[in-house]
Amino acid sequence: MKKDLLVLGFVALIIALLISGTKIQSVDEYYLTHIDQITPQSKTVTISIRCDTVLSNWDKLDPSLKTKNYVPADGIILPPTQYVLRPGDTAFDLLDRAVRYNKIQMEYQGANYNSYKSVYVQGIHYLYEFSCGPLSGWMYLVNKKFPQFGCSKYVLRDGDVVEWVYTCDLGRDVGNTWLKEDKQP
Repeated sequence: MKKDLLVLGFVALIIALLISGTKIQSVDEYYLTHIDQITPQSKTVTISIRCDTVLSNWDKLDPSLKTKNYVPADGIILPPTQYVLRPGDTAFDLLDRAVRYNKIQMEYQGANYNSYKSVYVQGIHYLYEFSCGPLSGWMYLVNKKFPQFGCSKYVLRDGDVVEWVYTCDLGRDVGNTWLKEDKQP
């Protein structure tokens, strides 16, 4: 009898909350709807995500991804977009916030699961490492330079511009010069 009354009371409480207009949200819904507002005093960073290299390597692309649902016609997944810089934000924190807000699929491996002790971005917008050939995957630039360490270790500063780019040639096709090899004729 006491259990029945307890259950009935709980159901009544839920009904009262629903009638009163209380909006129940998941954690993801809450963060998506409460994105920081940029003010003139805000420190900001800019992020973009693109995969335009895939367009010139279409023949290497996994056949199941050969659609505009995965590869936009212009290769731009997220145009340059400004976000408020939060204290301690890393390149990965910014990416994570941007993809959640824009509902862009992303998969990553946590820092505790690889030898570099940094987050490894496995895929964005369903494009993964090796989706477009054996040398393909995601890389990031900050202020037109490729950092020499993982994205969850790169702490951003006011005004930084972060670009996530998909490479089909181990970075050479997106301007990465630190991997250049001296080749003898």
